[in-house]
Amino acid sequence: MSTSAWTDLLSRRSFIELSARARARALLDERSFRELVGPFERVKSPWLPLQGVVAQSDDGVVIARGRLGGVDAVVAAIEGAFQGGSIGEVSGSKIAAALELALHSCERSRPIVPVLILETGGVRLQEANLGLAAIAEIHAALVALRRHVPVIGVICGLVGCFGGMSLAAALCSTLIVTRQARLGMNGPEVIEQEAGVAELDASDRRLVWSLMGGEQRHAMGFADALLEDDVAAIAAAVHAAARAAPPAPRTLAVEHFISRLAAEAPAAPPASREPAWRGETPTAASRGRTWFGALAMCAGALEGGLRSVLRADAPLGGESARFLAVVPDPSNRFARARHGELGLEEAWTLVREIRAALHADAGRVPRPIVAIVDVSSQAYGREEERLGIHLACAAAVDAYASARLAGHPVIALLVGKAMSGAFLAHGYQANRMLALDAPGVLVHAMGKQAAARVTHRSVEDLERLGERIAPMAYDVRSFASLGLLHELIEGVDAGEPRPGDVERVRAALIRAVADARTGGTDLSGHLSNAAAGRTRAASIEVHRRVAEQWSEPGP
Repeated sequence: MSTSAWTDLLSRRSFIELSARARARALLDERSFRELVGPFERVKSPWLPLQGVVAQSDDGVVIARGRLGGVDAVVAAIEGAFQGGSIGEVSGSKIAAALELALHSCERSRPIVPVLILETGGVRLQEANLGLAAIAEIHAALVALRRHVPVIGVICGLVGCFGGMSLAAALCSTLIVTRQARLGMNGPEVIEQEAGVAELDASDRRLVWSLMGGEQRHAMGFADALLEDDVAAIAAAVHAAARAAPPAPRTLAVEHFISRLAAEAPAAPPASREPAWRGETPTAASRGRTWFGALAMCAGALEGGLRSVLRADAPLGGESARFLAVVPDPSNRFARARHGELGLEEAWTLVREIRAALHADAGRVPRPIVAIVDVSSQAYGREEERLGIHLACAAAVDAYASARLAGHPVIALLVGKAMSGAFLAHGYQANRMLALDAPGVLVHAMGKQAAARVTHRSVEDLERLGERIAPMAYDVRSFASLGLLHELIEGVDAGEPRPGDVERVRAALIRAVADARTGGTDLSGHLSNAAAGRTRAASIEVHRRVAEQWSEPGP
């Protein structure tokens, strides 16, 4: 395209109307734009055609190198028009690879500023567990990058920014939103599916935007700049943020947000809020509670009255480890977190407990942190969205990743459900993940009922697809085939462990801690094992191609 034609294109005022590729070009200096792993390379999703879905040559993500007003930058722009901007294996790996290369450049004193243009519904459910893994890798890179350069996010499209990518938005140093933007962890349709139309009518646009629209997010302090839908204004704001000293990350304002929550009186839940499939009466019993008591050898209740997070410092292989678990609390004041979901208070409490260990261990050998994972989901509710559950979960991601980067062996032990954004926040940033090979140990991006609605399939259809498409399956053995587990522990009773079962798991934790201490502090191990070589071949190929085309700037 000629210079004059490109200038004419960008003279339109609407940033929303531009494609992802045009948005990236609008931000970068005109002559510096260079796309990596573009559509002519035809790197497509290997999973969509297996389900009768046409794949796109760039998988809905544009990666571009260039300069922002003289600053070296990399832009990752998500195309909301393809699969709702959902993140699958290829698209997620393109973003993660670019961020990791930017990090390596920063570590060699060649700063590159990353910019995320976010228009996404979160994980692509047709590739569920690989999309979730890629998002966890994106989160890890963002936390590490933010120590070197500003990380800039822009939410501008009508799709909004939801799911695991809402956590990525919250991890940005500077977040820019338009009035048309939406930002939330749970999409309106998913909340309606999980909690009922009385909780949130997804068709009520006024209500939806009053809870998660750009203006509300800015007013609540979840975004740094609220702009009109204007190409020049958004480009100017991104350029300014790239040159400025970034503000203190919101995810570190732990006591501020805990105090804000303490002052809130959650609205009374609608009478018909509980879907029939959940059962009417929550119970305090859970596998998470059982295994916490067995491994930490105590009840682990926290001072201050929050009964849904357990914490204990207990012996593990000749040293002390911090054990953490999220458990059900039938009297939780946030009704949507009574079944063991990761809610607002649960997430912020995890952050406080992890960061307390970080502070206490400064200057000495960092203790292991063991996340016992049995979480059915994040909490789905109107109050949770209004009060920023996406930020609370992002802060937990930040805390776990920061602990890992500081040398703490972070170990996740999957004993029950490891679902959705709750798993991203509590477990997925671990150096090493272990899981019990037992019925009821389930891993996925979304519960079956909600996933069926979003993909316009039946639960039975999803189960049949999972039998032949590993990333869509819920069972832990299929998850292990993706190369994300350090060890699958066999022969253990997950529900009623015997003393021998507990000792077997304890020995596995000790081995994982020792292995973590000999390895790096990043998540590169996700792709450097035999299982990943078989199942995540597309991820590995994307990383290779992005690296080949990266081309470091000159000295």
